[in-house]
Order: sequence, then C-alpha cells, then structure tokens
Amino acid sequence: MKFLKPPSLFLILVLVFFSCAPGPNELEKTPDEEGMVAGFWKGIWHGLIAPITFVIYVFYRNIHFYEVHNNGFWYNFGFIMGAGLFLSGGILGHSGKKRHN
Repeated sequence: MKFLKPPSLFLILVLVFFSCAPGPNELEKTPDEEGMVAGFWKGIWHGLIAPITFVIYVFYRNIHFYEVHNNGFWYNFGFIMGAGLFLSGGILGHSGKKRHN
C-alpha cells in the first residue's frame, strides 16, 4: 500500500477542515422578538454555561446555547472567553502548581 506524500496529505487535511467551517449568520445584528441584540457580556455568560446548556439541548431541542441575534465580533469574543474560562482557564483549569514526588 502506497502512502500519501506530505503535500497531498496537507491538501486533504486543509480541504477537510475548511469544509467543516460554518456559514454566515444571517441574523447577526438583527434584534430578536424582544428587540434585543446579544453583546459581549451575554456572550461570556453563554460561553460559561455552554456545557450545561448543551446537555439540556440533547433532551429539549427548543433550547440553544448560542444566540444568533448577536452583535457579531464582540458576542463571539465573549462566547469564546466564557467557554475558555469554564473549560481550561478558570473553573476547571489547573492551578499551575506541580506536585513533587
């Protein structure tokens, strides 16, 4: 069996990763039914509660963990910061102290 050469493998990986990229959010910067557009602070909150919300979403399909009626960059930035705080940098993160045996 002949293996792929590195340039071919790289091209295949790039195509696979880019084919998984999401499309544009057509509801960005448009208010919801209550006239609200989610911003940075709402993004942080949604990022923090995303793991819990995802578990709830598995059982109740009318619950979503990402607000599509958002202001764009700042909401997305807050969402990523909130998810990062929960998953790696804050609540569940490591203390940074190493154990010495």
